[in-house]
Amino acid sequence: MAIAQTPDLSIHYEIRGEGPRVLFLGGSGGDLRHGPTIFDSPLAKRFTVLAFDQRGLGQTGRPTGPYTMANYADDAAALLDAVGWERAHFLGISFGGMVAQEFALRHGTRQGNAVWCCTSSGGAGGASYPLHTLAQLPQEEQARLRVRITDERVDDDFASREPERYAALLAAARDEQARAARDEVRAGLAPQLGARAGHDTFARLSSVEGPVFLAGGLFDGIAPPANMRALAGQIPNAQLRLYDGGHLFFQQDRRAFPAIMQFLAEGTMSREDDR
Repeated sequence: MAIAQTPDLSIHYEIRGEGPRVLFLGGSGGDLRHGPTIFDSPLAKRFTVLAFDQRGLGQTGRPTGPYTMANYADDAAALLDAVGWERAHFLGISFGGMVAQEFALRHGTRQGNAVWCCTSSGGAGGASYPLHTLAQLPQEEQARLRVRITDERVDDDFASREPERYAALLAAARDEQARAARDEVRAGLAPQLGARAGHDTFARLSSVEGPVFLAGGLFDGIAPPANMRALAGQIPNAQLRLYDGGHLFFQQDRRAFPAIMQFLAEGTMSREDDR
């Protein structure tokens, strides 16, 4: 287990692969002990990937909350210092895309090519679904809603047509709820969701200079396509692609990861992937 000791935090991280350096920022509740992780994707076959448990989660330290998005961005910068990386490409997914936005605003000279997936700016650009409110619902209702906002195609008709697939999705949602309810997870997840709820970079994003690839799912109910389009309209050097999937479009549309890797390597997109 690799631990980086920063001035404010002990951060658990892993580095794998070979090639250009990429810092990966994962979603809400992320823990490198629970797969699949980014290392199970094609990314580590072409890049040197640095991934870590964000503050309060996994095997990283748990400072007293509340946390801010600036805290998460500064943690990422401190980790780069600790491992000796002056600069890296960035891949942020969902909550990680929010952290990547804040990083670009606070530490932009350290960011190369950036990919922000299934995320939102908050503010006038639209907020992602308020996940902190799910805990207020009865467990079964929470699981059903989580499944449907993850992919809006999973509606009543889907449940009737494909009961076995729907049951498997519900079971996975229940498992995730059970993990999130554990005391040691909830203690770090609650301030993360609080920071997420207050996230708003929209008015500042016009100052982001580097190339940004925005990738989202056409059926994402957590970070809807309208939010991704708002991001694209606010960032001077941004490119947007919407894929055939929900919040996990990168697992559902086989075009997504090749496009992500091409952009990280080159800062450009193939016109063949435009839609």
